[in-house]
Amino acid sequence: MRIQLRAIMFALLLALGALPVLAIDPPYQRQMERLSEIMGSLYFLQPLCGSTEVDWRAQAGDLIALDQPDEERRQRLAGAFNTGYTAYARFHRSCTPAAREALDRLLREAERTARDIHSRFAE
Repeated sequence: MRIQLRAIMFALLLALGALPVLAIDPPYQRQMERLSEIMGSLYFLQPLCGSTEVDWRAQAGDLIALDQPDEERRQRLAGAFNTGYTAYARFHRSCTPAAREALDRLLREAERTARDIHSRFAE
């Protein structure tokens, strides 16, 4: 599933790079903010549970850069990432069954969200 998620994320990054830069929020902004939030959560949870397969911070940075947002949108996307990170950092200090379950759910949601953005807005 993680290799599949990487492939989807890569396709999404490439597709978003082809979209025109808009002065107003694009229709996928809410989904991008949620995806950034999820990536922040994954950035905290994966190392906590002993995995460093994906550098979610770098992935989020690449995603934001390829989307070419204006400064205000970039700040919102970065803020969503930070919100996701701190949401889990407040309550998890070790890799518990709850943390593992959250990690699995977040990976599935990230895959669905990335696939949805790609299929609706990049094709």
